Parts: sequence; C-alpha cells; structure tokens
Amino acid sequence: MNEDRANSLVIFNTLTREKEVFEPLHPPLVGMYVCGPTVYSDIHLGNCRTFISFDLIYRYLLHLDYKVRYVRNITDAGHLEGDRDEGDDKFAKKARLEELEPMEIVQKYTLGFHDVLSRFNALPPSIEPTATGHILEQIEMIRQILAEGYAYEINGSVYFDVEKYSREYDYGTLTNRKLEDLLEGTRQLDGQDEKRGRLDFALWIKAKAETLMQWPSPWGWGFPGWHIECSAMSTKYLGTTFDIHGGGMDLQATHHTNEIAQSQACNHTAPVKYWMHTNMLTVNGARMSKSAGNGFLPRELFTGEHPLLEKGYSPMTVRFFMAQSHYRSTLDFSNEALQAAEKGYKKLMESLSAIDKIDPSPTSSANIHLLEERCYAAMNDDFNSPMLIAHLFEAVRIINSARDQKETLTADDLKELKRVMHTFIFEILGLLDETKNNAGSDVMEGLMSLILEIRRTARENKDWATSDKIRDRLKEAGIEIKDTRDGVEWTI
Repeated sequence: MNEDRANSLVIFNTLTREKEVFEPLHPPLVGMYVCGPTVYSDIHLGNCRTFISFDLIYRYLLHLDYKVRYVRNITDAGHLEGDRDEGDDKFAKKARLEELEPMEIVQKYTLGFHDVLSRFNALPPSIEPTATGHILEQIEMIRQILAEGYAYEINGSVYFDVEKYSREYDYGTLTNRKLEDLLEGTRQLDGQDEKRGRLDFALWIKAKAETLMQWPSPWGWGFPGWHIECSAMSTKYLGTTFDIHGGGMDLQATHHTNEIAQSQACNHTAPVKYWMHTNMLTVNGARMSKSAGNGFLPRELFTGEHPLLEKGYSPMTVRFFMAQSHYRSTLDFSNEALQAAEKGYKKLMESLSAIDKIDPSPTSSANIHLLEERCYAAMNDDFNSPMLIAHLFEAVRIINSARDQKETLTADDLKELKRVMHTFIFEILGLLDETKNNAGSDVMEGLMSLILEIRRTARENKDWATSDKIRDRLKEAGIEIKDTRDGVEWTI
C-alpha cells in the first residue's frame, strides 16, 4: 500500500458534518455498505448517480491497495408506499398489476439494474445480498431488539419505540435534529394507527390474507419493514461496526436514521464510522422527479427518446458528466451541459492517442510528477473528481502543446504521462474509450470513410435524398455525423 497517499485521504463524514482523515477500523480491510435499489421498477438516474459515485470511491480505495468488502443490497421485499408503514408492498402491487409472481418482478428489474450499471462500467460489489434471502437474520435482530426493550409487538406486528430509545441515545444524530423538532414535523396518530408513538416504525408487519410475500415468524405470518434489512445484512457481512455506509441524501432523515437506531439498540455500539451521502439531481435547475415529467430513465438518456432531450448521450459521456460534479454537490442536467461533457470526454480520449504521436525531446518543459501529485491530492480531498478532471485537462493542454512543438517532453515524460492518464481516466474515474472500442479499428474507420465519401458525392450531385438517408440510417445505428468547416465529424 502507498501509505503516504492512503494516510492523506480525507472524507466528509455526514455524522460529524466535518472532513476527517480516513482511518479504517481494520486496515487494510475496509468495510463499505451502500443502500442498493428497490427492484420493482426501472432504476432512475438518481440511483445511478449514487452507485457511480460509490464506484469511484470503491475504485480509488482499491487503487490505494485497501482490501474493500463492498456490500450493496437488493431490496426485494418489505418496501411499502411510504415511510409511515402504510399501503401495499410495492413488489406485490406490481406483481398483481402485471399478473406475475413477485419474484418475476424482482428478477426482471434486478437484471435491468445490473445491465444499466454494466453499461456505466461500474464494478460489481463484493457481496450483493437480498432482503428475501435474509429473513432469518432480520427476525433474529428483531427478537434481540425486543429483548433489549426497544420494541413492542401489537397484533402480530412489531414496532421500534423511538421515544424510549431517545432516552438513552440521540435519535436525530445523523441529521442534527432534536426529537422535539421531529415530533413537531410528524402528524398525530389517528385512531386506526396501532403504533404508540408518532415516530415509531415497523420492524415486522403482519400480513393480510391476500399478501403475496409473507414468512412465518414468532409473531405470526408477515414480512419485514424496510429499514431492518440493511441493519441485519450489514451486521452479518461487515460486523457490528464498519467503516463506510453510503447512499443518497434522501435516505438520511428516515432510512439511515432508523438504521442507526436499530443497530445501536441491538448491538450497543454505533454501527458506522463514516456516513457518506450523494446529493440530488436537477434538470434545468428544477428537482428531477417523475411527477414533474423531467425525470430520465438511463435508456431514455442513451437514446434521446425524451421530450426534454435534443439527442442521446453515450454511457461514458454521462459517467464523465457525473464525475464533473462532486458527489456532495447538486448535479444539474441540461442538453448544453451534456453536450459540453460529450466534447470534453472526446478531447480526453483523443489526447491519449496524441501521446504516441509526440516526438520525444532531450529536455522537458513540463513537470509530470507534480501533475500526478495534484491528481492524487484532488482524490484525497474527499474524492474531488471535478478537481481531478481539471488537472487531467491540464495534461491535455500539455499533450496538445507538445504535439504542436510548443512544449517539450522527454521519452520518460511521455511514458509517465501516459501511465498517469491511464491510471486516473480508466482505473479510477472508470471511463472506457468508446471512440476506440467502438470506432477505432481500421475496419470501422475504412467503412466510415467509404460511407462518408458516398454521401459527399451525393451532396455534390445535389442528391439530397441519398445524403439524408445515409445520415438518418447512421443515426439509427448510433453514429452521428456533423458537417463542419473542416469536413465531416462522426461520433458513436
């Protein structure tokens, strides 16, 4: 392990609201848990941003030679319509609507989730447990919480007693809110609500006769509440206290707050040393949401088949676009921003090819070692990918300047520059060279040259129908051509 760089890593801890030097509990092993998707529908971009952000974090920790046990769960049971334990289980509801078994719904959307993250080149986690695969662990944890006196059973359902827990622990520690403030923001219980306290939440829910997904328990047939699964699975695979717990900032107030309470009540220790949260997505300055009609599914972003999109954008363009914003900052989607990212990504890839075309010089006018240290300094500052990208574009400037013979680089400089660029672009940022992988072969270049020559001839003969047909058919195949003053440019 590069101990100097590893010891310099600083991350922002949501729990303390400060940047802290990262000190794993059991180095070089790092335990990291990230709340995964609820697989009853297509994954949305908010989820993608979270998982891509933690993929970057995962990659960098691996690069520093930490051994990372990365656990990302799949929620396939127990997720109700709201945080107040109301409504139907979403998997069962979807299954009834589509006349399928609930696990068919789970399988369909789990495969879709994996496909999307694969297209974004996200590494798979070390362990990907499911809620339905850990019912026994959840039941045992609930039994322990009951035995400790922090929960109660009513009519076959089990609820966590928040106010009793708060007499000994700070329930609002993650959001820095007082119990009194939380109670004021919660409506009074009505006569039909069997919970004792307004903030109490379900650990186990009694199943109705028609419930499709239910399991036997000491309290009768039912299914787990949403929050208990993460506490049970993180404890099983990472221990009662582990290093990093991540997720979207929308999970802080309820899901993660309740996770801390459950785990603390059961294990009598704080479950997580560093809490990390990604920020939300906006579209043209407005919060992205399905109800507002400005939410994109990944496939819509790739194809451009959405009213707010002027065109489709490749997975690596989108990944690069996301990396241009710090994971704790709001990320705003717009056609202008995506198109700028597309150009920036293309320049970054082109610069790698340009390195091999530079003639080495006996002297150097650039400090590649300093450039590399700045790249590490950016990542060691709470995984500051925007700053890292800024340094990489300084490298692009050096490459272009050396290619134009305005600066000089020695043979060793060129070798080091290529290594640094490959390390941070591919290994750490997780980008793929789509231009090379999809279009860089001699065969592809030759075919495109021939097709564009036919189109040029058609335009010279004023055969606009053929010219337009070539353009449109190429676009259908995922290849966009653009006429410029210098000729025709084409991109995948």
